[in-house]
Amino acid sequence: MRPRRRSRDISVSSSRVWRHTHRLMENYTFNSLTLQLEGLKVTEVSVYPVFFVFLLSYLLIILMNVGIVVLVFIDENLHQPMYLLFCNLPVNDIVGNSIMVPRLLSDILRPPSERLISYYECVLQAFTSHMFGTTSHTVLMIMAFDRYVAICNPLRYAAIMTNKTVVKLTASAWGVAFVLVAILLGLTIRLNRCRTLVTNPFCDNVSLFKLSCESVFINNIYGLTFTVVLFSSSIGSIVLTYTQISVVCLTSKNKSLNSKALKTCSTHLVLYLIMLISGFIVIILHRFPQYSDYRKLSVILFHLVPGSLNPLIYGVQSKEIRKFLLKLFQPKKAVPL
Repeated sequence: MRPRRRSRDISVSSSRVWRHTHRLMENYTFNSLTLQLEGLKVTEVSVYPVFFVFLLSYLLIILMNVGIVVLVFIDENLHQPMYLLFCNLPVNDIVGNSIMVPRLLSDILRPPSERLISYYECVLQAFTSHMFGTTSHTVLMIMAFDRYVAICNPLRYAAIMTNKTVVKLTASAWGVAFVLVAILLGLTIRLNRCRTLVTNPFCDNVSLFKLSCESVFINNIYGLTFTVVLFSSSIGSIVLTYTQISVVCLTSKNKSLNSKALKTCSTHLVLYLIMLISGFIVIILHRFPQYSDYRKLSVILFHLVPGSLNPLIYGVQSKEIRKFLLKLFQPKKAVPL
């Protein structure tokens, strides 16, 4: 009988130790300031190829976008509302990718257990990521307004699109995005966290509020409303603007006006469709957990693809920017002595 009682005492004491340890772990994970990123699932063979592809893409994005911004501010011929408004896109691409890609590159080379991130850095990543997506919409909306005024009211273009108007449009594009995203993240920050694993290559709002064990009903409602309002206003403004531009082009017999409208508007529309399709793919794949690996890749491409193509499509097709580049890289003739 004594051995049985002793074994029972040992089992009771071991269960008490387990409970105590479990409580300590619960206290540690509750509102922990250190989170773990799941990151990309990359095989050992493909680690370095994937790393160098992302690194090359990031360097190209920074080089091309910084180059476009410098060109616009150096050349006085480019000090036009169209180019000044377009500069918002390169700035957005530079900031959005600089917060996300360097961290992603370092995590690719680390084992999954060492992909740790502080909660505050995670919130900053989420804020920047959503600012990137939202500002892409609002900037393309104000660029569409500029094209509408230029084609539908060419005689009043200079009076309407003044420097003051350009500043107001730019401030409204960034300001609206900031307020919408600040509310989105504010609703998430208020939640207590009981988990530490971020199931994403980098932090975003959904990954953050999934760390909570509280009700996220308000977060889902606001997130859905935010997405619907942003996409409907964005698509609505583009459709309305281009419908009116198309009517003017069809009724006008001015071939030079139609040619200019077709060139600038097609470029703007291509940029918008690339950004819109990339965003829709991410939203759709969020509804299918079994395709989580494809969702992670699409989220990264949502940053990399528009950032790489924007300078090429808009910058290289611009007559003024092409002239500047030719003048810059054309070999100078030797002056005879």
